[in-house]
Amino acid sequence: MRRTLGRRTALRSLAGALAAVLTLGVTACTGDDPGGPGVAEAGPEGVDDGSELTMWTRAPLEKQAKLLVDAYNASHQNTVKLTVVPNDDYVAKVGAAAGSGGLPDLFAADIVYVPNWVRQGLFQDLSTNVDGLSFKDSINKGHLSAGTMDGKPHVLPFVLDLSMLFWNKQLFRDAGLDPERAPATLGEYAAAAKAIQATKKAGVYGTAAGLNCGGCLVFTWFPTIWAGGGAVLSEDGTEAKLADETAQRVYRTWRDLWQSGAVLPASAGETGPTWTAAFTEGKVGLMFYPATLLSSTPFDVGVAGIPGPDGGASTFVGGDGIGVSKDSKKSAQAWNFLSWMMSEQAQVEVLAKNKDVVSRSDLANNRYAAQDPRLVTINEVAGQGDTPVAVNFQQAFNAPGSPWLTLVRNQVLTGNGDLGKDNAEITGVLRQ
Repeated sequence: MRRTLGRRTALRSLAGALAAVLTLGVTACTGDDPGGPGVAEAGPEGVDDGSELTMWTRAPLEKQAKLLVDAYNASHQNTVKLTVVPNDDYVAKVGAAAGSGGLPDLFAADIVYVPNWVRQGLFQDLSTNVDGLSFKDSINKGHLSAGTMDGKPHVLPFVLDLSMLFWNKQLFRDAGLDPERAPATLGEYAAAAKAIQATKKAGVYGTAAGLNCGGCLVFTWFPTIWAGGGAVLSEDGTEAKLADETAQRVYRTWRDLWQSGAVLPASAGETGPTWTAAFTEGKVGLMFYPATLLSSTPFDVGVAGIPGPDGGASTFVGGDGIGVSKDSKKSAQAWNFLSWMMSEQAQVEVLAKNKDVVSRSDLANNRYAAQDPRLVTINEVAGQGDTPVAVNFQQAFNAPGSPWLTLVRNQVLTGNGDLGKDNAEITGVLRQ
């Protein structure tokens, strides 16, 4: 797999719910008890003295969060009390708590929001602690840099989620395709989807996508453009590049797939909650899919990086980062959890054992991954993907009715949009 793009340096904006609640007066504080050790003074492993820590995560990562918390609680004097918040409520809940001084000791954040929440002072500075980790250089750079401000990291990777190409090996066999060979180009991907559709198996479709879900499309289609050598944004994150030739080739391929009937019809209205369900149920031949769902897929699947129009491969490095909140009075104890979370014990014996992506490149080929070459592939791609960062990213791409959604739906579903105008609309939002 080859690396496609460097990270952007512009910061994303907060979602509207947070912006409405969070005031400019919110600033970082030490979060230390008087006379007690702070994060920077906690030592390499922090303090394990029987304290109770509070922690928030959003619902999509509940499984991984519970595994980590349960393993930590079983092996430490400290205990972590986990609260799982519905995904749609998370930004507003964090915003309200930040404004009232009520954030938990630890909280995770979608990588989309990390840069802004760091800039707003919601996380404590972890630079001294991170610098003290012997494996610092192997920590996933995308997540680490998303939480870095003025050269100081404020979060560590919590759970990585990569967009990957998954295919149903049995449906490949049924269509006369090689179940052990991944489509190497976007054209081969489309050909495989059509071949599966041609089997006319009841309820089975070639492929699927979240065609009314901006975040789903960012997560899965941006890597196709990157793998083809294209860009989605300018270096400063203020100009959309989504009318360029590489992007157009992606739209044309999906327009053809849609017109051929090889795309699950429900994809047209899919807003996100069930965008992977049909594949998990064995009703879709291949699709771009979250790596975190590998352990939840109940049949034999192949896994590869997402191909571009002429080959190559890429991935969107998503998921959540986690840090010590500005309001924590137990920052040294919170660091104890974070330092353990990055340890080989947690990364391998908790996450890798559950077929999740590890956050350290030096642990990519661990004993569990060695038993499943797909995990090695996912772990290797994790260090080679990208995460685009831009001011107003949420409004431009992820929000319901975003100009990015308008562009995709015009290009794929109706085929009658003005691509230049729709791209300019995205740029306009980015520059607001």
